[in-house]
Amino acid sequence: MAKGERKRALRGRAGRMSGGRGSGGTTPGHVRLWGRHPVEAALKNPDRRHRKLWATREGIASLDGELPSDFPLEYAEVADLGRMVARDAPHQGLVLECEELENKFLDEVASGDPARPVVLLDQVTDPHNVGAILRSAAAFGAACIVTQDRHAPPESGVVAKSASGALETVPWVRVVNLARALDELAEAGYWRIGMAGEAEATLAQSMPAGAMAIVLGAEGEGLRHNIAAHCDCLARLPITSAIESLNVSNAAAIALYAAATR
Repeated sequence: MAKGERKRALRGRAGRMSGGRGSGGTTPGHVRLWGRHPVEAALKNPDRRHRKLWATREGIASLDGELPSDFPLEYAEVADLGRMVARDAPHQGLVLECEELENKFLDEVASGDPARPVVLLDQVTDPHNVGAILRSAAAFGAACIVTQDRHAPPESGVVAKSASGALETVPWVRVVNLARALDELAEAGYWRIGMAGEAEATLAQSMPAGAMAIVLGAEGEGLRHNIAAHCDCLARLPITSAIESLNVSNAAAIALYAAATR
């Protein structure tokens, strides 16, 4: 659609969010994304159902490609967009409201490909960490990430922003029981490696030639006993004694790099 047509079709100011200033909230079943990479990736995702895009003209100009002529778009001022997202969120002139992605099932995405490990997160609740792990999963070709329904962040603008577009490309499997998911992976031929700082073996010593699953626990608590018991082995990263541990998203990135370069 030509710029002139878009100007005529869309007028007014951005709507106010129902969740209150600075919360980035929206109605149940919907998610509000912001920033160029998350919004652009969501717009290109055929599995994503969009509701409305609020944007500055500069934000629209930064997107790769043209929006369909009938796309629900409303131009807005920077200050208006700031009221629609989490406080101080870097929206870059783009805020997209869309429906949440449909949940994937483990057997749909865990194909047993040795080059595509599965990443399981045991009660990792920080949305920035989950988003960063999604980004690393995309970078190193992981098959999916797996979290529990509870004790994990929901799909959100914070996760999407930290994932820098990977929320739209890496399947996110949510399960009721993480131990049962590990059993299913074992039955499918995956070697399950639990990352634990106290382990004797290093990750390099523990990786198989075939399909593998990397299990990471929350910072501080680490893997729960029951989850560790459902792993085939525990492994550590060979960090020095100068530091006690790494951030879970950093550990995930290193583990995925190691898996990719076996």
